[in-house]
Amino acid sequence: MTSDLLAPLDLAFWNIESAEHPMHLGALGVFTAHSPTAGAHAADLLAARAAAVPGLRMRIRDAWQPVGLLQPFSFGGATREPAPDFDPLDHVRLHAPTSDFQAVAGRLMERPLERGRPPWEAHVLPGEDGVSFAVLFKFHHALADGLRALTLAAAVLDPMDMPARKPRPEEPGGRGLPDVRRLPGLVRGALSDVGRALDIGASVAVSTLGMRSSSALTAEPSGTRRTAGVVVDIDDVHVIRKAVGGTVNDVLIAVVAGALRRWLDERGDGSEGVAPRALIPVSKRRPRTAHPQGNRLSGYLIRLPVDDPDPLRRLATVRTAMDRNKDAGPNRGAGAVALLADHVPALGHRLGGPLVSQAARLWFDILVTSVPLPGIALKLGGHQVTEVFPFAPLARGQSLAVAISTYRGRVHYGLVADAAAVPDLDVLARAVQEEVESLIAACAP
Repeated sequence: MTSDLLAPLDLAFWNIESAEHPMHLGALGVFTAHSPTAGAHAADLLAARAAAVPGLRMRIRDAWQPVGLLQPFSFGGATREPAPDFDPLDHVRLHAPTSDFQAVAGRLMERPLERGRPPWEAHVLPGEDGVSFAVLFKFHHALADGLRALTLAAAVLDPMDMPARKPRPEEPGGRGLPDVRRLPGLVRGALSDVGRALDIGASVAVSTLGMRSSSALTAEPSGTRRTAGVVVDIDDVHVIRKAVGGTVNDVLIAVVAGALRRWLDERGDGSEGVAPRALIPVSKRRPRTAHPQGNRLSGYLIRLPVDDPDPLRRLATVRTAMDRNKDAGPNRGAGAVALLADHVPALGHRLGGPLVSQAARLWFDILVTSVPLPGIALKLGGHQVTEVFPFAPLARGQSLAVAISTYRGRVHYGLVADAAAVPDLDVLARAVQEEVESLIAACAP
């Protein structure tokens, strides 16, 4: 294994982290258990398999000198390199039996990963019932995006058919100076980047105008976390989609909008005039390119029509907004701010990280992201996964993030909230299920 320089967006995630806002992804998998000792056996398997996965041995180390003669902009950056003293037992932990996997997951999600070691953990939670156990995986966003995290987690689960790695073609001129024959194209690309940056900046400014968000979605950080999970039958989602058109993702986002309305009204905050800005991350890599290091993300920004009392109109509004974003593409618009990370020198990320983290609330109010999962059954030690709840990190000044995965015919909503700001996350979880039922009823002839 060799070291490699962190990509700009990875470096941004590494530097905006704080104790109150750890930048790790999570996934809580619930497994059937064949015996009360299944959890302990799973922990042993995870530790043994992790030792053989190169990607799990990688730590992140500051690089205060240019990494190579031709990479002066790496000064102040960081590298991803093998940890010389890697011990998987430091990363796989077996906990006491519990009757509430989500309650334990929330407390574990609030703990930052140790930055001096490979930034990942696996927590095994045996069920008090003896017929189930759960595993909470945590990966720092600088180590992996959603697809990469899936690949790393799959490497310690039971063997399954994963997408084959495709060789990456070498760029002319390698990592050295650019080929002079490409300079005209590079100049055009630079000019295009300037235009794109101006367009993104203008879109961000415009996105701050107009309708209000809700104080329930923004809060001073408490450093605490609470998680909840909701399971929805994918057939119900398809019933709605077929009745009104659009995509499955349109329906899933509209469900979030309707659930927020129900939740705000029930807690007394009110939904009138509320249209929070939702960031919808867009992966710029395909599943078969999940193996290379580095985040490949852009995003769409839409207003969630929380203030609209009609569920079908909410869905139509979401569909129109998503269609408009797709027509423009993921490289422009307010949601594409992440792409600007490529044009900031490493030292700029290091010095500006705290300021960028403070600015997140000026950009969007809530994150709603989809995490892809394979269509085949996931197992660990022969024990099958029955539920998978993905968890996204909370940006500074925001109190709620929503991640969504579809697995084995069911949609799993993973909710992460600041525990002090959202003590009633269970109410929001219930509202998600109620909103699906409301949409089905509205679609009925």
